[in-house]
Amino acid sequence: MAATGTTAAEVLAELATLEEPKARAINERHGDDHGVNLTKLRAIAKRLKAAPELSRELWAAGDTAGRLVAILICRPKALGLEELDAMLRDARTPKVHDWLVSYVVKKSPHAEELRVAWTADPDPVVASAGWALTSERVVKKPAGLELSGILDIIDAEMTDAPERLQWAMNNVLAQIGIEHPDLRDRAIDIGERLEVFKDYPTPPNCTSPFAPIWIAEMVRRRS
Repeated sequence: MAATGTTAAEVLAELATLEEPKARAINERHGDDHGVNLTKLRAIAKRLKAAPELSRELWAAGDTAGRLVAILICRPKALGLEELDAMLRDARTPKVHDWLVSYVVKKSPHAEELRVAWTADPDPVVASAGWALTSERVVKKPAGLELSGILDIIDAEMTDAPERLQWAMNNVLAQIGIEHPDLRDRAIDIGERLEVFKDYPTPPNCTSPFAPIWIAEMVRRRS
């Protein structure tokens, strides 16, 4: 039993009562095997507050909805490098992977060491996490990054990268173009030549993920 007085089994049972077949069907089309409304899931996490022991128990149970709660109630700075690496490699559904990187790893003192290791990992899903962390640094802490070299890698590898890794690399390409005017023309040129996501279906009033359009739109909004 966790310090909250709530057990992992109780949380999982509550999540099971919130399962919605239609939501599961939609999520499964995106690779996520759960049907819990995320607003309701967040409400559970808010009620539980930070609970590291319970978080670990929920993660170990392997249930996707339970792992999302686990991410929300953990203490990111208390998780070790090896533990975070193991969690990332075990987080195979997109939502768990994204939340783990965004809500936990980015707040960890080990983020930079993991960024470097993951970016070079042969597993494209793991590598995509490294690129997500690189995108964060491009925007918030670019000092020390060799941005021109990063563009070289994107130019050489993004076209043939698996989709998840391709998305992460494309995000870095766009952020370099948006945040760094001296490299903007080169980032746009790479995007135009590679044509990654050029024809991606984009709903009205949304910005295309095609890097040249994305860069131009964000720069326009800031002008």
